Amino acid sequence: MAGVNAIDGTLIDGFDHVVQSIRDILLTPIGTRVMLRDYGSRLPGMLDHPLNAATVIDATIALAEALDRWEPRFRLRYVEVISQGTDGILGIDLTGTWYPRGHLGDFTPAGEHSTRVLA
Repeated sequence: MAGVNAIDGTLIDGFDHVVQSIRDILLTPIGTRVMLRDYGSRLPGMLDHPLNAATVIDATIALAEALDRWEPRFRLRYVEVISQGTDGILGIDLTGTWYPRGHLGDFTPAGEHSTRVLA
């Protein structure tokens, strides 16, 4: 699947397109997309929560739920918190299986891939 890079307008495809989609899903608050009100994740609503163990667990659950629902090309296998700074930034590595044709119902894997998400 090909698409347009949201930053510079160039064409992207393959796993780069999946990474962009993951970021869009995780950073879009539920209820804000017109004609698709269920799209997005609960992560943006957690911005003012204290960065403690309970919030990290809630964020992990929220991102897993959102990716399971909205990104058929990526099946989450492992979530690793890589930073939990005093600046309030939570760094997360996502590892999972990439299904290049998952959006078409073909779940033949292309291998395991990782991406870093800063929430």
